[in-house]
Amino acid sequence: MRATCRLLQACRITLFTRENCGLCTEARSVLSNVWDTRPFQFKEIDIIKSDAKPRWRDLYEFDVPVIHISKSTAPEEHPQSASKAVKLMHRFTPDQVNAKMDLVEKA
Repeated sequence: MRATCRLLQACRITLFTRENCGLCTEARSVLSNVWDTRPFQFKEIDIIKSDAKPRWRDLYEFDVPVIHISKSTAPEEHPQSASKAVKLMHRFTPDQVNAKMDLVEKA
C-alpha cells in the first residue's frame, strides 16, 4: 500500500492571529474541522508578539485572522514573501480551505 500525499501532510497552514480575537477563534474551529478529515502541518503566529522584521503586525494588524497555505516542504513564512502566499482572510469555510489546499497541492 502506498502512502498518499494527504497522509504525508502535503500542506502547511499558518494562522496569523492576536489575543482576544473572536474571528480567530472561529478560524481555529474551521481549521480543526478541516484537519479532522485532511491533516496538515500547522503553525500559529501571534502578529503582536512576533519578532519577525518587517513585522507581521505591519501587514495584518487589521486583517486577522489570516491563513497562509503552502506546501509542507516550502520555506517558512516570512513577511517579505506574504504577497505571494495562497491565503484566506477573515471568515472562511472548510470548503474554501480545502479548495486552496487542492490548489497548493497541484502546484
